[in-house]
Amino acid sequence: MRVKRKQNKQRPLKGRGFLSMELALVLPIFAIVMFALVEFTLLFYARADVVEASRIGARLATMPGITQQNVEAEVKKILPPQLGQGAVIKTEMGKHSGDVVMVAVSIPMTLASPNLLWPVGYNLKGQNLYSETRMIKE
Repeated sequence: MRVKRKQNKQRPLKGRGFLSMELALVLPIFAIVMFALVEFTLLFYARADVVEASRIGARLATMPGITQQNVEAEVKKILPPQLGQGAVIKTEMGKHSGDVVMVAVSIPMTLASPNLLWPVGYNLKGQNLYSETRMIKE
């Protein structure tokens, strides 16, 4: 019994570069979307840290006998180290019970995220994450 072998037939080159062209068109858009996803996720997490630090600092500032240095030290302790190094903390301490105290925390966005989208025109330089909390002194 003789086995019949199939002959290798080559396909025509018609449509051969189509997949490469699709990849070349879609890959940059996909990369921008992925970079944006990473950058905005990091910024949202950092914003949550800034808001929490501001709230805890304001809560501490409402207590009697607390100084401005105590509040700033507590806020920097709550922030992650990479954010705490560039934090600008402003406080307004009330003198009497019933006065309004204010703690504002501002952090450059470049400390929170690697600035991945500058090639498409979204630059984080010069922009800050900011949170301000006001409470009444006890």
